[in-house]
Amino acid sequence: MKPGKVVFSGKTELGLPIIIRYVAKEDLHALLKYINTISREKTYIRFQGERQTLKEEKQWLDDVLEKIKKQKSVSLLALGNDKLIGMSGITLKDKSENHVGDFGITVARGFRNQGIGSLLLKCVLEEANKNLPGLKIITLRVFANNPVARKLYRKFGFKEFGLLPNGTRHREKFVDLVYMYMST
Repeated sequence: MKPGKVVFSGKTELGLPIIIRYVAKEDLHALLKYINTISREKTYIRFQGERQTLKEEKQWLDDVLEKIKKQKSVSLLALGNDKLIGMSGITLKDKSENHVGDFGITVARGFRNQGIGSLLLKCVLEEANKNLPGLKIITLRVFANNPVARKLYRKFGFKEFGLLPNGTRHREKFVDLVYMYMST
């Protein structure tokens, strides 16, 4: 799991050339711009308008790179025409839950509904199964008002196992948070 290692090179369903690869230190500024853009959009992620600083993003990236090195995380970027258009990862929990990996994914506006999410999900699952020893269960949380994501996760074998009423905020309103899992 070398930083920057390419795991997929090809085209999207609409013919966009795409590369999926591991994150690298050199991605810091692109990652900062990406997360702040997604946050401003107030899409279906924990960031709802908050702005990450360069220091915060560097700390996050350093942490992820260290976890990748220790085989505790897989973190992939999707690049279209050398622009960051999506990211996904699975990070193992610790201690008595070190067999459970938390999954996350985002795709940039303008690139959704083109199969990029499916491709990223497929790649991150394959990489996690190869490179995260001890991984037995993958969990995720999804906003209940995001039927597209829930359908995608079910397609890949995730099952719903719980619901936290009003568990998150989306565009200043509370919405339910759905918990899903899959065994590896």
